[in-house]
Amino acid sequence: MSSPILISVWSDYVCPFCYLEVPVLDQLQAEFGTGVAVQWRAFELRPDPVPTLAPDGEYLHSTWARAVYPMAAARGMTLHLPPVQPRSRLAMEAVRFAFETHGPARGRQMHLAVFQAFFEQGQDIGDIQVLLALAGQASLNVAGLQAALKNGDYRAAVQADQQQAAAWGVRGVPALLIQRTSPDADGALLLSGAQPLETVRQAVQQVMNAAP
Repeated sequence: MSSPILISVWSDYVCPFCYLEVPVLDQLQAEFGTGVAVQWRAFELRPDPVPTLAPDGEYLHSTWARAVYPMAAARGMTLHLPPVQPRSRLAMEAVRFAFETHGPARGRQMHLAVFQAFFEQGQDIGDIQVLLALAGQASLNVAGLQAALKNGDYRAAVQADQQQAAAWGVRGVPALLIQRTSPDADGALLLSGAQPLETVRQAVQQVMNAAP
């Protein structure tokens, strides 16, 4: 395919709906092969000093009962309401480190490991020691990650993702920007929220068929 499709996905590791969109994007890539690329981008929902949500508050319990658990069941995933609600900036920096220093396969492994640690195991992904342990399990350079987090080596890259999201009008996550990657690309589409497979598939086909 001369003009493959890029899906930029802005997400936060404390957002269950971002994790729930993973199987949809995996299925799309399985269907379209090299015609579709997925790039995960950082979007911190509650950056410091914005207060984090109360882990045992009514808002989270009602949201999970009403939307998260039913969607997880429909998509064949098992999620648990985490006992903590940490900041996610360091996790985003850790995953960016993994992608940029170890390549897409290891980067994706770390990306999924952070989601799984939080939503399946209830770990505090705002804790550097937790992130370093996950990095070790993903066979990353743990000492290199520790230094990168200490020095803030990937902080600017995470902030740049946030700024690009703002430029596209993204206010919440997950947000999927679907566009052609050719220089004369036109007709990009932005989808908000955890979308079903058919909706994203139709959007991809619409952008793919748009005249360059």
